[in-house]
Amino acid sequence: MKSGASRGFPEVGDGLSVVLDSPIEKCLLNKKSIITLKEDAFVKSQKSRAYSKRFQVKFKRRREGKTDYRARIRLINQDKNKYNTPKYRFVVRFTNKDIIAQITSASIAGDSVLAAAYAHELPRYGLEVGLTNYAAAYCTGLLLARRVLKQLEMDEEYQGNLEATGEDFSVEVAETRRPFRALLDVGLLRTTTGNRVFGALKGALDGGLDIPHSEKRFAGFSKDDKQLNAEVHRKYIFGGHIASYMRTLMEDEPEKYQTHFNEYIKRGIEPDSMEELYKKVHEAIRVDPSASKSTKEPPKEHKRYNLKKLTYEERKNKLMERVDALNESLSAADD
Repeated sequence: MKSGASRGFPEVGDGLSVVLDSPIEKCLLNKKSIITLKEDAFVKSQKSRAYSKRFQVKFKRRREGKTDYRARIRLINQDKNKYNTPKYRFVVRFTNKDIIAQITSASIAGDSVLAAAYAHELPRYGLEVGLTNYAAAYCTGLLLARRVLKQLEMDEEYQGNLEATGEDFSVEVAETRRPFRALLDVGLLRTTTGNRVFGALKGALDGGLDIPHSEKRFAGFSKDDKQLNAEVHRKYIFGGHIASYMRTLMEDEPEKYQTHFNEYIKRGIEPDSMEELYKKVHEAIRVDPSASKSTKEPPKEHKRYNLKKLTYEERKNKLMERVDALNESLSAADD
């Protein structure tokens, strides 16, 4: 047997117990793992039996990539001297066709929703198209803020910012009750400057909620000047960026404008009337933010995709029928 040092491998004194020669492969046996040499390359067996026995799977929503538990635990942990006081979160989520805004609190049994607002409710207030842009996110946040304050009978005391100027706004503490406080929950969203989630945040702030925030992520904040341009932010709140894009397409690509803004054209919405449209929507939300009950009738019969489970008596009778039918067929064959 050749020594390990002469072939360039560690000797036995380096922690290896045995060095074996084989025409197929050479194995170096270590105390903890096996290193296999195949065609002059090391392949180390990482996962031993002890590793597999002690392996602990992650939470289901972590495995699915839906929840950031590092961020969540910081949002739901409550001070111990506040006992069972719920810690509310202002949750904003976006889908391809809708915006979901909720006021939720965590408990051992699960999260409970105090109030919710959706972008698909906005047609009731006059906004029928463009339900997922920055301006629609502002309207959804405003709707949720006014709804939860009305539910808690605080809507008269905390009116919020009645005119959207684009400037940063924080609600002031009244003499009787403190403002409703919630923490912004963005989920897995990347919090870039001008993201739509901050449009929903701005709507909730103007609606009268107390949410800790910074103006650095609102649309219109300049990194160079380190200040918020209120005019640019106001433009986004009232759909000015959409109107400017409409004008650009009308001049440069009329055909694309006809297809891209087809729903706007059907409803007679033009770039110049965009701001007035959103002003009316904001006013309508403040007049009646309460949720409307669904007028859709429940289905009379639920469609089944599997067979109904029979009782013991039904199974017994069915068997007796099959036996009788079989006996009749046998008797008929004999005759």
